[in-house]
Amino acid sequence: MRTQLVTIETDTTPLDGAFHEPDGGATAGGVLLFHGNTMNFYTGAPRFLPPALTAMGYACLAFNRRGHDIMSIRNSRAAEGAAFQKTAEAIEDNRIAARWMAERGFAAPVIIGHSNGGMLAVQHVADHPETPALVLLSAHGGADQMRRSSSIGLLAGNRFAELSAHAQALVDAGRGQDLMLMPGWWYVTTAESFIDRMTQLPDVLALAPEIRCPSLFIVGDEEPADLYPAERFAARAGGPSEARILANCNHFYVGREAAVTDAVVDWLARTLRPAAAGQPTIAQGDDA
Repeated sequence: MRTQLVTIETDTTPLDGAFHEPDGGATAGGVLLFHGNTMNFYTGAPRFLPPALTAMGYACLAFNRRGHDIMSIRNSRAAEGAAFQKTAEAIEDNRIAARWMAERGFAAPVIIGHSNGGMLAVQHVADHPETPALVLLSAHGGADQMRRSSSIGLLAGNRFAELSAHAQALVDAGRGQDLMLMPGWWYVTTAESFIDRMTQLPDVLALAPEIRCPSLFIVGDEEPADLYPAERFAARAGGPSEARILANCNHFYVGREAAVTDAVVDWLARTLRPAAAGQPTIAQGDDA
């Protein structure tokens, strides 16, 4: 595997990433990897999947959306990161990365997204029906996610009503860029990003009928099904879809990275077979 650090320009902050290619060149196409909320291209699935995917012949782009990490700086003291993220910007970042891949000969890459990146992946594939396959890794449901996540202690925690009202008041006062502390992960956000997350997230279950390409939705058995609706998505998908629940597995796949990798590789090998072998097929998988 050959890895090149890349920078992809936007109209504001550029997207940093890593482009991974098989040593002998890509023979199977391309893959775009969308990272989870407050994560980045060098942690989690965007880090541990490329070696196996390039071994299959795929060229892989793992990249930071402008909403990467919680907060960071670049070449000044101006802050950037997930505390400032907006849904429309994240959707545009994925489109920009897809154009970057298309310019290199990968016009219809496989899409793989983890958590928030999985939710965004569903929107991306709905907007790009030429996508050959979609892999969702613990994608969250999107609609009403802020309240539901807060109910289990994340984000606004038991102060959801209070912080929602405070965020809206700041936005109404023209102070949407003011930072707010939250009691749960990810601990700090701007008022306008808080409101954006309450009102603008795509609903993966509502979008599921528009996903007509083959899809795989992996979750860990330690994850709440109401937040990560693998089986409901598979039942509603407009194309062949498989839900896979991994045993002894949490949201970040700690200690189960190999099981996730094996599941993804096996499914892609079965689903995107060479044209000479016939049409793509989906086999219903067992829990692993």
